[in-house]
Amino acid sequence: MSNHQNTIKVLGSLIQVLHDGHQGMLSVAGQIQHEPAKRFLLEQSQLRAEFAAELENELHRLGVHDVKEGGTAIGTAQRIWGDIKAKMGAGDASMLETVAQEEEEASRVYGEAIDKNMLPGDVRDMLRQQSAQILASLDTLRELRAGNAQ
Repeated sequence: MSNHQNTIKVLGSLIQVLHDGHQGMLSVAGQIQHEPAKRFLLEQSQLRAEFAAELENELHRLGVHDVKEGGTAIGTAQRIWGDIKAKMGAGDASMLETVAQEEEEASRVYGEAIDKNMLPGDVRDMLRQQSAQILASLDTLRELRAGNAQ
């Protein structure tokens, strides 16, 4: 696979993961009671959509005109699990843990993408910046879960 094709494949995978994060955060934000956590999730959901748009723009620049929208099977399963947990009366901390698991997966996928030496430097820089935001989000989720959202 050429470097160009590899970059397209990696960016497409990341867009799917970002879609998962966006949808998962929106879903959980609608189900939890803790207002600061709810606001945080809504902000982060919007940020995931912005990250996906940046990557889609990069794909357009690389000549991909039809970017596949949608998430992964794992992300869908996590959202379904979160919905089940909410219906069973799970508390905010448990719901935030579901989001944290999605963020951990996103961080893992970003790490793998950044480690690929075949990506152009400007793309790797963009991914590093997005990854840093995802890691900061994960730290905040852990704080919210351990603190006020009990």
